[in-house]
Amino acid sequence: MAGTEVRIMSKGAHVKVTLKECRGSVDRMIRRFTKKVKKDRILDEAKERRHYKKPSVAKKEKRIRAERQRLRDEKKRKRAQERRRNRKI
Repeated sequence: MAGTEVRIMSKGAHVKVTLKECRGSVDRMIRRFTKKVKKDRILDEAKERRHYKKPSVAKKEKRIRAERQRLRDEKKRKRAQERRRNRKI
Protein backbone atom coordinates (compact mmCIF):
# COMPACT_ATOMS: atom_id res chain seq x y z
CA MET A 1 0.00 0.00 0.00
CA ALA A 2 3.02 2.28 0.09
CA GLY A 3 2.52 3.39 -3.52
CA THR A 4 -1.23 3.93 -3.27
CA GLU A 5 -2.54 7.05 -4.94
CA VAL A 6 -5.87 8.34 -6.09
CA ARG A 7 -5.97 10.22 -9.35
CA ILE A 8 -8.59 11.90 -11.53
CA MET A 9 -7.63 13.42 -14.82
CA SER A 10 -10.34 15.08 -16.78
CA LYS A 11 -10.07 17.70 -19.44
CA GLY A 12 -7.99 20.24 -17.53
CA ALA A 13 -8.20 19.06 -13.97
CA HIS A 14 -5.47 16.88 -12.54
CA VAL A 15 -6.14 15.76 -9.00
CA LYS A 16 -3.61 13.47 -7.41
CA VAL A 17 -3.30 12.44 -3.78
CA THR A 18 -0.67 10.01 -2.54
CA LEU A 19 -0.70 8.00 0.65
CA LYS A 20 2.77 9.32 1.46
CA GLU A 21 1.64 12.97 1.54
CA CYS A 22 -1.19 11.97 3.89
CA ARG A 23 1.23 10.28 6.29
CA GLY A 24 -0.18 6.82 5.60
CA SER A 25 -3.75 7.59 6.63
CA VAL A 26 -6.40 6.50 4.16
CA ASP A 27 -9.00 8.72 5.87
CA ARG A 28 -6.80 11.78 5.38
CA MET A 29 -6.22 10.72 1.80
CA ILE A 30 -9.95 10.62 1.10
CA ARG A 31 -10.53 13.99 2.80
CA ARG A 32 -7.69 15.64 0.89
CA PHE A 33 -8.93 14.15 -2.39
CA THR A 34 -12.45 15.43 -1.73
CA LYS A 35 -11.14 18.94 -0.96
CA LYS A 36 -9.08 19.03 -4.14
CA VAL A 37 -12.01 17.87 -6.25
CA LYS A 38 -14.25 20.55 -4.72
CA LYS A 39 -11.61 23.22 -5.24
CA ASP A 40 -11.22 22.31 -8.92
CA ARG A 41 -15.05 22.27 -9.27
CA ILE A 42 -14.96 18.89 -11.04
CA LEU A 43 -18.27 17.67 -9.60
CA ASP A 44 -19.98 21.01 -10.22
CA GLU A 45 -18.97 20.88 -13.87
CA ALA A 46 -20.24 17.30 -14.19
CA LYS A 47 -23.60 18.31 -12.71
CA GLU A 48 -23.85 21.27 -15.08
CA ARG A 49 -23.17 19.07 -18.09
CA ARG A 50 -25.87 16.52 -17.25
CA HIS A 51 -28.53 18.53 -19.03
CA TYR A 52 -28.35 20.83 -22.02
CA LYS A 53 -28.41 24.50 -21.18
CA LYS A 54 -29.34 27.09 -23.77
CA PRO A 55 -26.50 29.51 -24.51
CA SER A 56 -28.63 32.46 -23.40
CA VAL A 57 -29.31 30.81 -20.04
CA ALA A 58 -25.63 29.93 -19.60
CA LYS A 59 -24.62 33.54 -20.33
CA LYS A 60 -27.19 34.89 -17.89
CA GLU A 61 -25.99 32.56 -15.12
CA LYS A 62 -22.37 33.45 -15.87
CA ARG A 63 -23.20 37.17 -15.68
CA ILE A 64 -24.99 36.70 -12.34
CA ARG A 65 -22.06 34.69 -10.93
CA ALA A 66 -19.59 37.38 -12.06
CA GLU A 67 -21.69 40.14 -10.45
CA ARG A 68 -21.86 38.24 -7.15
CA GLN A 69 -18.10 37.70 -7.24
CA ARG A 70 -17.50 41.41 -7.91
CA LEU A 71 -19.68 42.33 -4.93
CA ARG A 72 -17.85 39.85 -2.69
CA ASP A 73 -14.47 41.17 -3.81
CA GLU A 74 -15.57 44.75 -3.24
CA LYS A 75 -16.79 43.93 0.29
CA LYS A 76 -13.52 42.17 0.99
CA ARG A 77 -11.51 45.19 -0.21
CA LYS A 78 -13.57 47.54 1.94
CA ARG A 79 -13.10 45.36 5.03
CA ALA A 80 -9.35 45.25 4.43
CA GLN A 81 -9.18 49.05 4.06
CA GLU A 82 -11.21 49.46 7.23
CA ARG A 83 -8.86 47.13 9.13
CA ARG A 84 -5.84 49.07 7.87
CA ARG A 85 -7.42 52.36 8.98
CA ASN A 86 -8.27 50.98 12.41
CA ARG A 87 -4.78 49.61 12.84
CA LYS A 88 -3.14 53.01 12.16
CA ILE A 89 -5.26 54.85 14.73
